[in-house]
Amino acid sequence: MSGESSAPGGSPRTPRPGTQKTSGSVTKKGERSVKEKPPTVLPPVGEEEPKNPEEYQCTGVLETDFAELCTRLGYTDFPKVVTRPRPHPIFVSSASMSEKPTPDDQRLSASCSLNSLESKYVFFRPTIQVELEQDDSKAVKEIYIRGWRVEDRILGIFSKCLPSLSQLQAINFWKVGLTDKTLTTFIALLPLCSSTLRKVSLEGNPLPKQSYHKLMAPDSTIAHLSLRNNNIDDHGAQLLGQALSTLHSCNRTLVSLNLGFNHIGDEGAGYIADGLRLNRSLLWLSLAHNRIQDKGALKLAEVLRPFELTHTEVVERRRLLLEKGSQERSRSPSSSRHGDFKMDRDKSQMLGMSTAALADKPDKMQTMKAPKGLSKKKEKPGEVVKKEEKSGSGQSPTQGTPKKEDTAKSSKGKVTIPEQKQSKGKGTKMGSKEKRSILLESELVAETTEMINPLLEPVEHRDGKVFMPGNKVLLHLNLLRNRITEVGLEAFLTAVQYQVQFKSKGVSKGPVGLLWLSLAKNCFDPQCPMYTTIQELMLPRDPIKTKLREEEAMAFPI
Repeated sequence: MSGESSAPGGSPRTPRPGTQKTSGSVTKKGERSVKEKPPTVLPPVGEEEPKNPEEYQCTGVLETDFAELCTRLGYTDFPKVVTRPRPHPIFVSSASMSEKPTPDDQRLSASCSLNSLESKYVFFRPTIQVELEQDDSKAVKEIYIRGWRVEDRILGIFSKCLPSLSQLQAINFWKVGLTDKTLTTFIALLPLCSSTLRKVSLEGNPLPKQSYHKLMAPDSTIAHLSLRNNNIDDHGAQLLGQALSTLHSCNRTLVSLNLGFNHIGDEGAGYIADGLRLNRSLLWLSLAHNRIQDKGALKLAEVLRPFELTHTEVVERRRLLLEKGSQERSRSPSSSRHGDFKMDRDKSQMLGMSTAALADKPDKMQTMKAPKGLSKKKEKPGEVVKKEEKSGSGQSPTQGTPKKEDTAKSSKGKVTIPEQKQSKGKGTKMGSKEKRSILLESELVAETTEMINPLLEPVEHRDGKVFMPGNKVLLHLNLLRNRITEVGLEAFLTAVQYQVQFKSKGVSKGPVGLLWLSLAKNCFDPQCPMYTTIQELMLPRDPIKTKLREEEAMAFPI
């Protein structure tokens, strides 16, 4: 029975595997081939090309562009672009507080608690917070990224979508895990952005090489830079001070620099002070919450009043003076015309000629030379320039201020030619107000394009040494919570007294010196006489406090 049972049982088993193997293998292969062929045949090649991120044209809407570029690069879970939340005040009435919660209110509060838990989890997800323009709901004004790591791929996406944001003004990175490599990538991205981008904040991103000074290169366009809480020490302060100014280079765009909550000591404060010697663009500096003591305070206070030039600075000043003199001699024919006119006037005095006859000679010379520099179409508006040159040269050619006249003429000659295109339809006759406006615009353009080197400022010679006027461009200095004692406080008192006396001399134009100085929470008694004197001297100089006093006086007249 066992053999019979095994025989029938074995006979059907042997053909089943064979038949199923052969048929199954054929059917499975056929099924696989049928299943695998459609995905390779159905999507044509033309549909894969638009998925290339290089070919995507950004629309200027950050939310759409960022999501599309992330999808094309294969991101499945990427940060969302959300509007920056603003805190709203919550007002609770006393009647609602006195009422007891009903069962429905309790069930509603339970559901709200679940929603609040979900919202908390969503809060910790990486997001790109944006602040939009009030007029345009899609125009991004500021970008805030906080608490998640920004990698090279994200910066690569930013390099494609940020240049299309025409209203972008600020980028804020807080604890995004920047490295020296990603910082270099970020700096290369900044020139691609809109010209309105002026503010960059990198806080909570300590770097081993402390290469933050690369953001302050001479060709940088950043006006406001915040580097708080980056563990910047004296070496990093040295690099930043050199970026502010050296003997041969200077940053001319940075307006405010925030170095608070770092590890800068006396040596680092000295490097920052060295950068302020020849820098004439920085208006706002914060060194709050650092480790600066009296030695560093003395260096900072020294820059705010007349200081002695070093030997290398004196040599560089002499070289610049020689170079400036040679440039003035080799400038446009205005100086040569001025010299020829002076020689002719001297000859006329010897020969007894009248000055009225001489007035025609410069006109003839200018009419002969004018077509060489200007085309025929620009002859009529060019007459205005000639009249201005005649009035400027005919007043007092022998006075002792030839340098100012030469510089004014050179700036007028550079700027008035492109402005003639705008005044074609106005005719040749212009009023005194229009002439004055053109001159003011030309002077402003000349000042912005050609900044005077601080070494060429008027100096004072005392005991065989050259003293340069202190930095009176810096308006705001914050040294809150450092380690300054009364020794450093006395140095700041001397600097403030000098700046107050300088302003009281009646100097109306130019820089005025510090308007706001914070030395609170340092290692001296707040009631000490020197600190009280500094506060009394700075009180009338503070524009905010004076404005508040004026508003109070207007609101509550005596």
